[in-house]
Amino acid sequence: MSKEIMETGKNTVIKTDSGDIKLSPKIIKDYLVRGNGNVTDQETMMFLSLCKFQKLNPFLNEAYLVKFGSSPANIIVGKEVFTKRAFNHPNFNGLSAGIIVERAGNIVELDGSFKLKNDVLLGGWAIVHIKGLEVPFKTSVSLEEYDKKQSTWKQIPCTMIRKVAVVQALREAFPEQFQAMYSEEEMPVDNEIINKLDKIEIPEEAEVEEILETKEVNPIPEKVEGEQEVF
Repeated sequence: MSKEIMETGKNTVIKTDSGDIKLSPKIIKDYLVRGNGNVTDQETMMFLSLCKFQKLNPFLNEAYLVKFGSSPANIIVGKEVFTKRAFNHPNFNGLSAGIIVERAGNIVELDGSFKLKNDVLLGGWAIVHIKGLEVPFKTSVSLEEYDKKQSTWKQIPCTMIRKVAVVQALREAFPEQFQAMYSEEEMPVDNEIINKLDKIEIPEEAEVEEILETKEVNPIPEKVEGEQEVF
């Protein structure tokens, strides 16, 4: 980690699908952290690195940093990023997904997120078709592994577990596009709490310059001796 970047707050220009943005450790800490915890320098730099290398715009909620108390921070990527990028990939050839239930003693895969009243929800599934590949990528996930038994998972468990399956299938099908990217449904954070957190305030250009106190562009440094890789 570069002490210079952390201490001076120099900004990095990040190219995203929605245009270039300026991001620095100070901007992240002042505007982009959700929750009541104080993020560490390492967590801040990991978030900055992910946004840079995956071209994510945190001001549009494509990625956000959640920290509660002294617990480790969670770096979360919006599900729309996964689906939008997959649909725009030249080799993408279709997606289907649904839920897995126990019905009358049988294991049944259902399309979508609808089940009968007496069905017992067990998990979710998703299939991603890639052009030129005879066998598609299929993922099945267990409800037991991901159910946080809180708020949204209690209200719409079918929808939630299906989302997990979709994201995991897309990540397996396109590992380079979605490396180190995880959706909120996969992370150990209560989705309802995330949704109730204060929305980020996008700083004006002049305010960004005032925060940074510099107009220089400083890219993320290469790995220094003794530092672990971000990904």
